[in-house]
Amino acid sequence: MIEIGLQTFAREHETYLRGRRVGFVSHAAAVAPDFSHALDVLLQRNVRVTALFGPEHGFDGAGADALAMDDATDARTGLPVYSLYGAAKEPSAQRLENVDALVFDMQDIGARFYTFISTLDYVMRAAERAQKEIFVLDRPNPINGAQVEGPLVERGLESFISHLSVPIRHGFTTGELARFIARTKKMNVALTVIPMQGWRRALYFDETGLPWIPLSPGMPRFETTLVYPGTCLVEGTNLSEGRGTALPFEIVGAPWLDGYALAQTLNRLALRGVRFRPHTFIPTDSKHRGVKCGGVQVHVTARELFAPVETGMHLLAACRAQNPERFQFLETSWEGTPPHLDLLTGTARVREGLEQERAVAEMVKEWQTTTREFLETRAPDLLYA
Repeated sequence: MIEIGLQTFAREHETYLRGRRVGFVSHAAAVAPDFSHALDVLLQRNVRVTALFGPEHGFDGAGADALAMDDATDARTGLPVYSLYGAAKEPSAQRLENVDALVFDMQDIGARFYTFISTLDYVMRAAERAQKEIFVLDRPNPINGAQVEGPLVERGLESFISHLSVPIRHGFTTGELARFIARTKKMNVALTVIPMQGWRRALYFDETGLPWIPLSPGMPRFETTLVYPGTCLVEGTNLSEGRGTALPFEIVGAPWLDGYALAQTLNRLALRGVRFRPHTFIPTDSKHRGVKCGGVQVHVTARELFAPVETGMHLLAACRAQNPERFQFLETSWEGTPPHLDLLTGTARVREGLEQERAVAEMVKEWQTTTREFLETRAPDLLYA
């Protein structure tokens, strides 16, 4: 059984906090093994929580994807809830006036563009500026901490969805990421990571014995995390990534796609650890809402062999090849901002390569050297064998 950082911190909080007022940065998926929410765990042990801070989707997890959240009051405890996904992404000095230390506890997903790790960086910056100690309570990387895949973020393509220059599948735990951020950004911050006990890099979430809680409306199942580092690239196109269905990011399609032909094309590639099944669906939200879409469901058959980012690129290439007249890369909503796929991948070369019909294997080879170098770069920040 894995002991998460929350359990150790709750047991030993007096050693760390000495009665100080705590600003708690968390979300609905931060639970103890008995399903108790992390806030309740701290309050039951008389931790003096004075403020709550919520990331994308809010402290209570009710917010939709990319929906700005307002400040609020927690109905149960009466504590102020400050949004870190709205007008501000960093706690202001005013919001930290009644806080002596910050405690960060969130379940991450293991993909660079999931914004909880961007929020971690902003919270650490605020702690540095306000000279507040910050404690990061570690949790597992659900898709393991051994495999790393994808390009790093190139200069000029930094954004809230590509905030840290790490591969798309970065292989860090949240606590390790905090150490990486502090070291590589040369932060003068009082950081303490409370590590897990018993976790190993090769473990997937369903091997930890911990309960899975949906991280957002678009991340309902643990199985979704396996494909997400690749199928999230669909967000940069006019394909539906299955939002508004029971299987977001596990199904992909569009009204102008032939799902049977698409599945045949992709299965002929014999990609490692994955099969594609024809699937028809009608999204109730987001792109192609209310319109029948043809497409595929992505079935991971051998996750230790599966390369989600490479698979996502093959998926985009096959969809574009089937109907190049209808397939589109989407621009972002802010004028002068690079195309959304460039922000997701951290490079323009993936989009440009797909437009030029370059072989996916050739594009993947371009970043593999950088990925290997990154493994050496991250080594000082790793906490687990």
